[in-house]
Amino acid sequence: MRVILVIGAGRSASSLIQYLLNKSIEEDLHLVIGDLSLDLAQRKTNNHPNATAIALDIFDANQRKEAIQKADIVISMLPAHLHIEVARDCIAYKKNMVTASYISDQMQKLDAAAKENNLIFMNEIGLDPGIDHMSAMKVIDSIRDKGGKMLLFESFCGGLVAPESDNNLWNYKFTWAPRNVVLAGQGGCAKFIQEGTYKYIPYCNLFRRTEFLEVEGYGRFEAYSNRDSLKYKSVYGLDDVLTLYRGTIRRIGFSKAWNMFVQLGMTDDSYVMEDSENMSYRQFVNSFLPYHPTDSVEIKTRLILKIDQDDIMWDKLLELDLFNDAKIVGLKNATPAQILEKILSESWALQANDKDMIVMYHKFGYELDGVKQQIDSKMVCIGDDQTYTAMAKTVGLPVAMATLQILNGKIKTPGVQLPINKEVYLPILEELEEYGVVFKEQSMPYLGYKPDKIFS
Repeated sequence: MRVILVIGAGRSASSLIQYLLNKSIEEDLHLVIGDLSLDLAQRKTNNHPNATAIALDIFDANQRKEAIQKADIVISMLPAHLHIEVARDCIAYKKNMVTASYISDQMQKLDAAAKENNLIFMNEIGLDPGIDHMSAMKVIDSIRDKGGKMLLFESFCGGLVAPESDNNLWNYKFTWAPRNVVLAGQGGCAKFIQEGTYKYIPYCNLFRRTEFLEVEGYGRFEAYSNRDSLKYKSVYGLDDVLTLYRGTIRRIGFSKAWNMFVQLGMTDDSYVMEDSENMSYRQFVNSFLPYHPTDSVEIKTRLILKIDQDDIMWDKLLELDLFNDAKIVGLKNATPAQILEKILSESWALQANDKDMIVMYHKFGYELDGVKQQIDSKMVCIGDDQTYTAMAKTVGLPVAMATLQILNGKIKTPGVQLPINKEVYLPILEELEEYGVVFKEQSMPYLGYKPDKIFS
């Protein structure tokens, strides 16, 4: 049997593993699922005869190399910064490799060695990055094949809670790594191009400059700018495009509310708060407020944020139990961002019967035969339950499909790469439709960069 080694059995691996196990008999596959937690790996096997769980410590070089050496292909579902040692072992033992993560500088440096050994290192083949690349390139290539010239490309994606499970004032629950949500937008300003002009949004203003989106059947959304849209100019071959903008989707009102945390300083991850382990939630909030001999924490919070007691923004803060003096942070040497993550995780965790939702929205503006036109492409995917979420499906299925395509010799181009070539994206997008990941395209007159921005 052909052995597929899956390293990392976290939430995003659920649908990936299920897909490969369902294909294991007809495709002659055996899955080896390795995780630091043997119990977690065993649960993900679903007691399938074609799956074996192993305890795998990625920092144990002998253990890691032994597992990789026995595999025919390796899938790494580890955090992005841990891929590189796996990748180096794959070069040493001549194994193809698949990840859902962005291509790091270290990974890119392995391109020559991968090509020299005729190895495929497929990266950025999850949701975002992944499905966004493939669905965008399919339309961009079709426009170019007709002789069209790209004028505008906007791309938005968001992991949200499904309407039937949307039961808090923030209209949001964590469907992926909470830490990434808390730290979103940090580490530099957002950069994009608008009608030929470079634009920059510093972090302090990021959540007050959002764009409205309408998705039929699901209502209105907003999107704030991703950190660096400009790097996609060369990736997508859009060096001459007039507008290039990528953003993260949320429900209307989320960004304005989140901006309260930004303004208070609660999303800062650059320093440790003293005695955080014994700090109450109320003390945490008060740490960011000016001293006053008589005003309560609540009054000081409303004054500094300029919100009234009957403002929905205030209700959103109350819903999180931020002012509870009996709840203790309980984290040693924690940063403000880590404490905020803990507080939010209590209120925003997906419950057993909750369903999540992925929304992706592309806008393509182009000129063909002297006429400016536009295509809007939208995709909505609803999860099955807390385990087989829409996030797990849209991240894991493309990884699994690409793995099988490589194993079967249908993806042939060697090197460190992302899925922007037709040999990769066409069959995967077609198969994804069988699993409910369907893009609906609509042609319309060219609208350009719509002036529907919110500026505070």
